[in-house]
Amino acid sequence: MQYVYILECADKSSYTGCTRDLKERYKRHQIGNVPSTKAKLPITLLFYCAFQDVNNAFAFEKYLKSGSGRAFMKKHLIKSRNAHRR
Repeated sequence: MQYVYILECADKSSYTGCTRDLKERYKRHQIGNVPSTKAKLPITLLFYCAFQDVNNAFAFEKYLKSGSGRAFMKKHLIKSRNAHRR
């Protein structure tokens, strides 16, 4: 399986990635072994999904990093922790 995941960083930014071993990759993020998130600890796993086909996983990750993909992600996959509740 290939996993696409979304993290929330301490500065409220998000990080989107793709990996075969989600537990190990998350652990590497948490201990600061990933340069992209090292300065933004602590991190929280907000979302992940599994793909059988690695090409589909990378295509979905690429989409989530696009402008329309980020809008989709914010609307459907993650809920802002700072959103006003009604």
